[in-house]
Amino acid sequence: MALPRGKSVTVLLVEDAPSLQLIYKSVLTGAGHEVRTAGSAAEGMSLFQQTGAQVVLLDLDLPDRNGLDLMAEMMALRPETRVIIITANGSINKAVEAMRAGAHEFLVKPFDEVRFLNAVGNAIERSQSRKTPARDVAQSGFVGSSEVMGRIQAKINSVAHSMATVFITGESGTGKELCALAVHATSPRAKGPFIALNCGAIPHDLLESEVFGHVKGSFTGAISDKPGAAAAADGGTLFLDEICEMAPALQTKLLRFLQTSTVLPVGATRPIKVNVRIVCATNRDPLDAVRRGQFREDLYYRLFVVPIHMPPLRDRGDDVIEIAGTALHRFAEEEGRRFDGLSDEVVDLFRRLPWPGNVRQVLNVIRNVVVLNEGGVVTPDMLPEDMVRQTLGPAHPATPAAMVEAEPQLDSLLGRPLAEVERIIVAATLARYGGSVPKAARVLDLSPSTLYRKLEAWAKDPPVR
Repeated sequence: MALPRGKSVTVLLVEDAPSLQLIYKSVLTGAGHEVRTAGSAAEGMSLFQQTGAQVVLLDLDLPDRNGLDLMAEMMALRPETRVIIITANGSINKAVEAMRAGAHEFLVKPFDEVRFLNAVGNAIERSQSRKTPARDVAQSGFVGSSEVMGRIQAKINSVAHSMATVFITGESGTGKELCALAVHATSPRAKGPFIALNCGAIPHDLLESEVFGHVKGSFTGAISDKPGAAAAADGGTLFLDEICEMAPALQTKLLRFLQTSTVLPVGATRPIKVNVRIVCATNRDPLDAVRRGQFREDLYYRLFVVPIHMPPLRDRGDDVIEIAGTALHRFAEEEGRRFDGLSDEVVDLFRRLPWPGNVRQVLNVIRNVVVLNEGGVVTPDMLPEDMVRQTLGPAHPATPAAMVEAEPQLDSLLGRPLAEVERIIVAATLARYGGSVPKAARVLDLSPSTLYRKLEAWAKDPPVR
């Protein structure tokens, strides 16, 4: 990535190996960058102060000083400095520590010229922009004003500019994909594609093709070339949900992809260069998966650079009321109905419920209310019958009598189109099982991947009334 015309930025290279120093400098100057080099921490600090370098390429293994300490001193003097860490495979843990301390990116030796120049070009672009990202995370879809969500929003705004991998953890239904979308929307890649892939919803024998693509004739049924998710996300963000469900063999290929920025479609002989940022998520404890041998340790350390933990809804105070109110307005518009908010009884009930399905459960409950009722103020008798009974018990004083009666009669479904009845049944089943797609799929005798596809299609194609 060559330096934009008319702009001048000094790149400081701190590398103690003369041969590598020569190679890196040659590549950078060939791309039009002004480069100063140093072979030690002391020399690097001196040049940093003299030149006012805005971008620093820093080898962590220096002969006279710990590279992490040098980076900390540089950033204390000029916090806006973009530091790119250069490290060997054996020092990835240090590189991850550096990212958490504020480094812009890290490169693992050996790396190719394209990845090298992309990292430097991105750092230069960010060093010359002191503006807030074009779209603040508060505008990207998050609902809720609790303190814990405020901290998450601030962290997303802080890391969005980087190319560093973001690893999102949290219980099912807490909004991990929404968090990934927020990272993408507040980053310089916002105009590029956001490609999401659920590693747990795709059969293992098809997952490699979905991620990396395939060429015509590479296996039975491959009737044409197909680009994978990694190639489709070129210039944007690739979101890998349920990453801990990825098959071990594919984990190896994903690690190679992260190290080389190339993909090799199934059946292809030549790799393809791509430029993507990886965001991944899981509802499991990824370190526990490593201990159990289900997830590669080196892949874990390569991905777990900027961790973001999405809190369960029970730890977010009154956010549940904001989420329910926002969802009610949106779903009512989609269904062509008019609702006038939540009654005091429903607000009190929502505050009491533990919401095991988190945000997804709230959305499914509100969707159920909107689909099965004509409008007005949402009262307890409009809520799914089993919702409160499952969480508080049939004799709980907060359970309205109307909610422990029999389920809606068949009459409520008669006269509706079959496609609409299907959506009603699916919404009710999801609400009953706390928003859990796997549980609902078992009850409906569907595969989870089929149910995921239906939900995605319905989200893009709301019913017309």
